[in-house]
Amino acid sequence: MREAAPSMLTSEEARALAATQHPAPPVTESKIARLRLLAADPNPKIRESAASSYHAPEDLMATLAADPDAGVRGCVARNESTPCDVLRSLADDDSERVRGWLAVNFSVPADVMEHLADDPSETVRSLVRWKSELATVG
Repeated sequence: MREAAPSMLTSEEARALAATQHPAPPVTESKIARLRLLAADPNPKIRESAASSYHAPEDLMATLAADPDAGVRGCVARNESTPCDVLRSLADDDSERVRGWLAVNFSVPADVMEHLADDPSETVRSLVRWKSELATVG
């Protein structure tokens, strides 16, 4: 019976298999054009979808980082493909939620994390401590 049981894949093997059988579609100019349209939509939830894209170009992310809606800025702050300079621009955002998302983003530069460690919000400071504890475990 054991011989007939299917073999289990490791997580690395499963990812490699998925990447070969289900490759991501290429990023085309038309996809970037669609992201620009989404980013200009009057509905902030639509703009959030553009801010969450890993394919949004740097200039679009910079524009979305200055969006009047905190939800949109929060999506920029938590997006791990957001360029470092755009992430830096959010370090003093008026929204505690935006700064909190910034604190848990693993792509945030060390100088921003040092800045957030002294944030006026206890919530943001605790998120910075939590993330730094994760880095020391293991």
